[in-house]
Amino acid sequence: MLRVIDVDYIKDYELLLTFSDGEKRVADLRPYLTGEIFSKLLDKELFVQYGLTPVTIEWVGGIDLAPEFLYEIGVPEA
Repeated sequence: MLRVIDVDYIKDYELLLTFSDGEKRVADLRPYLTGEIFSKLLDKELFVQYGLTPVTIEWVGGIDLAPEFLYEIGVPEA
């Protein structure tokens, strides 16, 4: 099972994610912050308040994204 094991804020809505397979990917979440739930994260003060769970990252209110989705949208770290 793929998991996010580390996360670092880069800038704006970009995160550097390390996955359980050792891969590091940069995910720009801006295009995905839409709809009633995810649009709350457009507030950068809220966006940077994430935490690491045993499986993925999570924001206040239980907002999270599947690690497989984050892997798919991420680009390998340069």
